[in-house]
Amino acid sequence: MKTFIPYQPNNPSTTERYKLLNYTLEINKRPEDFNNIVKLLNPPDDITTVVPAGTCKGIKVAILGGGLAGLSSAFELRKLGFDVTIFEAEKKRIGGRVYTHFFDRSNHLYGELGPMRFPVSHQTTWHYINLFNLNTRPFIQTNENAFRYVRGIRVRNQPQAVQQCIYPLFDLTPEERSILWPTLESQAFEAYLLELSPEIRKEILQIKELYSPEINKADYFNIRQMMEKSGLSDGAIEMLSSVNPFIGAFLNNSYFEILNEVYAANFAFMYEIIGGLVKLPEAFYHSLLNPYPCEYGPTIPQEALGKVQWKSGHQVIGLSQNEKNGCVAVHYKKVNQFHHHHEHFDFVVCAIPFSNLRLLKLNPLFSSKKMHAIRVLNMEASQKTIFLCNRRFWEEGSPQQRIIGGGSATDLVINTIWYPSDHAQFISNQEASQKIGCFESYPCSWSLKKGAVPQSPGVFTASYNWTQDSIRLGNFKEEDIPKIVMRQVEEVHGLPKGYLDKIVVDHKTIQWNNHPWSLGAFTFYTPQQNSLFSKISIELEYCNRVFFAGEHVSVSRAWMQGALQTGMLAANGVAMACKPYF
Repeated sequence: MKTFIPYQPNNPSTTERYKLLNYTLEINKRPEDFNNIVKLLNPPDDITTVVPAGTCKGIKVAILGGGLAGLSSAFELRKLGFDVTIFEAEKKRIGGRVYTHFFDRSNHLYGELGPMRFPVSHQTTWHYINLFNLNTRPFIQTNENAFRYVRGIRVRNQPQAVQQCIYPLFDLTPEERSILWPTLESQAFEAYLLELSPEIRKEILQIKELYSPEINKADYFNIRQMMEKSGLSDGAIEMLSSVNPFIGAFLNNSYFEILNEVYAANFAFMYEIIGGLVKLPEAFYHSLLNPYPCEYGPTIPQEALGKVQWKSGHQVIGLSQNEKNGCVAVHYKKVNQFHHHHEHFDFVVCAIPFSNLRLLKLNPLFSSKKMHAIRVLNMEASQKTIFLCNRRFWEEGSPQQRIIGGGSATDLVINTIWYPSDHAQFISNQEASQKIGCFESYPCSWSLKKGAVPQSPGVFTASYNWTQDSIRLGNFKEEDIPKIVMRQVEEVHGLPKGYLDKIVVDHKTIQWNNHPWSLGAFTFYTPQQNSLFSKISIELEYCNRVFFAGEHVSVSRAWMQGALQTGMLAANGVAMACKPYF
């Protein structure tokens, strides 16, 4: 029976997104997971179901951090009338680790230095995208015209080409040589998932005191160990780590993290916000500072809404608790100034990563287990470099040569190159003849849309890497990084040295490990951290006055979904704490 890839529309409806998710689960032989995934990634119940709108007037809440977690929490708390103060260290930028960089004043030429995509399964993310009426289009995850460049061998991004030209570079078994690399990857990652019952699988997207033995096993071993247990040889692991550098970067991390990505279908049928992901935090910001916002609809009267104060350029330096009334003091200062201030609040939502929380002065300290989690919870490094080009060299050539969206992968230090999807047009409902690995979307045909020309300016992500390679590249002098990246992009594309010197007209780079308000890119557990820290990380402190939010305390680590969902959960928690008084 032929299976055809469903069409990916712009601005998909909920029904259309469900269809795409269903297709992904069916082709991966677990359609029974659909309802659980949707339920677990849905936004929580609306905060007005906890207490009525406008009933929390005069209650003060501090939110530490103006990223998506803090913004979603503030947006929900405002419905109940809370007086909300947001402390954000950034002076000029909104969104935390959502970072769209614009190269032109008209904001048409941009690249993403933080997250750049989100899957159809992330229900909470879509909840707010739809609420703010933001326009979306497909983010092309896989393009067969892109490249795999390993140990000096360049092939197009086609599994058969990798098998023919790159396999001989590695010591694979005869059986492994006969299997396409996406299938080998599935053997390592999806086979274990299919061994679990649907009830156990759904624990992957739950925060629990105790997990099933099968989940704890996945958390106990690192990715390499579980690849070995699946029967892969050292040569196959080495090959997969090179062909797919994401695997190579995280071999020593918890296998549980891979199950999380696979179970939620995080890398199949992805989308982006037209105009940049920063439009989402900006929508929150403008709504929060608008005295008459329209986003709350007719059910919440304007007079019920709480007041919101945005303190940009204000760095939180500590927390303390008043023993008599339980209020929490937020100690802060203006960035680059010495003088300290403090203000008392009834509740605090801490939406800054543990890497920054580690530097705060806490009096008293949080619980012993929380302090341990803050100290050791793993936050990974990541580096990105984006280039503005006077022409889109990657889109030039014949239809078999043009790269319209998708990404190239390499064992060079830049790891991956990502091409914009804005010129793409879906042209074929191609037959799905094979299952693609968990970090690849399903193969589709894309062409240049009408009116799009390669001779126009464009922005592409010239380097996106993680862990050790991101630190290695990020440690070069900032002025040297663009040249290093250009030379490696030329090598991946088979271009003469210096070819890009007259094409690249501007650039922007970031090493998230060195960013003062992040000190890392995203949370990615090492072995046993899920069982040890997932529950304790989100538990309340200071006699249930301090709540926690952010991707680092979520079930969707490294995704906007995790920040948004925990922000809503923290807001509901604050409302629940006030419920006995109404």
